[in-house]
Amino acid sequence: MTNVELRQLRYFVAVAEELNFGRAAGRLLIAGPSLSQQIKALERDLGVRLFDRDRRSVSLTAAGAALLPHTRALLESADDLRHRARRLSGYEPVRLGYVNRLPPGLAARTAEVAKVHVDAWVAPSHTQAARVAEGGLDLAVCWVRAGDLEQRGLHARLIGADRLYAVAPGPATSTVPARDTAVLLDDDATSWSSWNVYAEELARRTGARAVRISDGGITGPAFFDHVRRCGRPIINSPKGQDTPLPPDLVRRPVARPEVYWTWSLVWRRGETRAEVLAVAEALRDEGDFGIHGPDAWLPEDDPHRRRPDGAVSRSAGRKAADLG
Repeated sequence: MTNVELRQLRYFVAVAEELNFGRAAGRLLIAGPSLSQQIKALERDLGVRLFDRDRRSVSLTAAGAALLPHTRALLESADDLRHRARRLSGYEPVRLGYVNRLPPGLAARTAEVAKVHVDAWVAPSHTQAARVAEGGLDLAVCWVRAGDLEQRGLHARLIGADRLYAVAPGPATSTVPARDTAVLLDDDATSWSSWNVYAEELARRTGARAVRISDGGITGPAFFDHVRRCGRPIINSPKGQDTPLPPDLVRRPVARPEVYWTWSLVWRRGETRAEVLAVAEALRDEGDFGIHGPDAWLPEDDPHRRRPDGAVSRSAGRKAADLG
């Protein structure tokens, strides 16, 4: 245990969330063989196997699944310690967390207003929102509901949206109605809480089939296997939007309705640091990203969903006043 490094623990969490060494290595900006070696070294030092892996898939062992929440808590404590040390030294950059999407041109847009530290712990949306509320982060890019903003005392600004598509066996064909698709819900609520909430409402509102799984197959090779077995196109999650498809599978646009997932920049309502507010302002984007089109679908509690009177939710709408 004395040889275990925080860096290796971050690697463990990244592979556990991606269940794919190639994607995890890309996210961590390291070489794939180096990541594999570090995971093996961590397993050796801990004395347990964390992952079962073969040529096609990666999955957590029982020991890996048991250790994952404790590892996340340890990393969060380490981040908090680093944050407190920076405050004592008088140097504290703006800490920005994210899930799998960063604002385009982040460095150029914020260079003149503050030093921005992009947090290395890439966590699910609900975790990142909670870290902002609790002070572990200053800002985060994540998916939130209006109720989350009220409960956690957060503001949200729309900074992007993904139109979700379905993946189906080839050859390529036309658009597919949402009611003829399926959505996957994973039993691992720690990793997929936000997606499960979204997918359950999507199925309920559009007639899409909800399919429960327990193998982490929301993304990666296991997702593609579900598509091949399902018998109907499966809506891709935001984490898989840019993943190349195998040659036997194709993208199919979803219509009636067009399905959107929003990305919010969130920060605390009581925020007083000028640097944090300046970064939030620098990342402002006035586009609606297609989410207010006549056939667009968003969950009922999405903070950026227009009400019949044309307004957005109170939680998201009053942010401008707070920034002056």
